[in-house]
Amino acid sequence: MSHLILVRHGQSEWNLQKRFTGWVDVELTAKGKLEACKAGELIKEQNINLNHYYCSYQKRAIETLNLILNTLRLKNNSVVKAWEFNERSYGSLTGLNKEEMIKTLGKKKVQEFRRSWNIAPQPLNKKNPYHPLNIEAYKDIPKNLVPDTESLKDTYERVIPYYKKNILPLLNENIIIAAHGNSLRALCKYIFDIDNTKISKLEIPTGNPLVLTYENKKLNNVRYLDRERAKDLIIF
Repeated sequence: MSHLILVRHGQSEWNLQKRFTGWVDVELTAKGKLEACKAGELIKEQNINLNHYYCSYQKRAIETLNLILNTLRLKNNSVVKAWEFNERSYGSLTGLNKEEMIKTLGKKKVQEFRRSWNIAPQPLNKKNPYHPLNIEAYKDIPKNLVPDTESLKDTYERVIPYYKKNILPLLNENIIIAAHGNSLRALCKYIFDIDNTKISKLEIPTGNPLVLTYENKKLNNVRYLDRERAKDLIIF
């Protein structure tokens, strides 16, 4: 038996402010740090001996994973950072307040941008300070791969090839991935074979470990460790 643990980072400063974050590199809030520590405690209760640790390039995922590993008393010098697990780029919506954009664009349009499969916002101007090209953390990513905007489909097309190449071969061991709402939605779409319509209903809560249990690399159980904050997985 082996486990793949997926954790969306704890609440970030821009989550709290209800802003479209995407690739902007923001910090965890105090609540987000507590969520990460609680995630570590929940994993600890399962007595799962983790073998591999992955996260995105973004500090909110990095810090979440570090807090989990610290809670588990594990050294974090073996963490693999993969930009492919970064949050989806929200293009021209980046930095804007979600509630204000509902007033401007309407609830239906904003929901399309947030949850649809293949609708992307307008591209973000490359001169904008929020553009990933202008963020130091991403300087080693090939410029032609840095997005101006993305749909969930675009996010899927970078997450899944990385997963197939680097994670699938390890599914006979215990793995944790700390990432983001949309990169994890993309991963869940693939793992659970969720169709293009139903994926809009999938929500990933912050800081709540989703544990996938495998027998001989075949999935046989899925559960959130914090049942009070679990979301409907819409997979069975």
